[in-house]
Amino acid sequence: MNVSPQGFYKWLNRDESTRDIENRRILGCIEAIYAQHDGNYGSPRISAELKANGERINHKRVERLMREAGIVGKAGRIYRRRPLPGNPCIKVENLQREHGMPSKPDSQWAGDVTYLKINGQWQYLAVIIDLYSRKVLGWELSDTRTVELTLSALNKAVRRKNIESDLIFHSDRGSEYGAYAYQNRLKELGIEPSMNRPGFMNDNVYVESFFQTLKTESFKGFNFESVEELRTNLAWYLDRYYNFKRRHGSLGFKSPDEYERMAA
Repeated sequence: MNVSPQGFYKWLNRDESTRDIENRRILGCIEAIYAQHDGNYGSPRISAELKANGERINHKRVERLMREAGIVGKAGRIYRRRPLPGNPCIKVENLQREHGMPSKPDSQWAGDVTYLKINGQWQYLAVIIDLYSRKVLGWELSDTRTVELTLSALNKAVRRKNIESDLIFHSDRGSEYGAYAYQNRLKELGIEPSMNRPGFMNDNVYVESFFQTLKTESFKGFNFESVEELRTNLAWYLDRYYNFKRRHGSLGFKSPDEYERMAA
């Protein structure tokens, strides 16, 4: 390709195009959103945030600008725990699988426990989420994996919401949920229990997916010095950020609280 010296220097000293100026402005917005969410957002959520802020922009353009700038959202993997042996006398079916995904808030809740290691010591986190909105309704942290842990998370969720008569609660078959104390509490509240099919760990995949998100966004790259520091971080992430600010892909990139209010 033959290019004259005059043509080359004209190209080198050309004025920045309107498109270049706009790309630079958009990239500044992308960087601000990325920083605001601690690097958790990839291009789909950043695109949704830009559109919510009034920007008319194609997601492919956002993806390209991020790629060219080396901006990458955090990614993680699913951590599965092995449930403690449950109560063989408790006979509970998988009602969640039978009913499918809920069509309104507070018709199906799900709970699970995950492990977090702080200074060489295990801490256990129990959560309850609404499967309709993915909202975290109750959570508890403890250094022991017992029915008291899961009951505390349940009671916090109950204090937060009005229980309807057709509410289903789904969990794995571990002893933290199969214990008589837990099953009796569900009965007192008029909540119908539902459990994984024996040997089917993926039956509670929505809570497992939530734990993956939590560990990727709230723990990756962080070193907590104490349990209190961990608890403070969880309170911020679960009660303020995840429920009210974080955009969820399966909710049309709405936050759980926004999606729940849309159903009212």
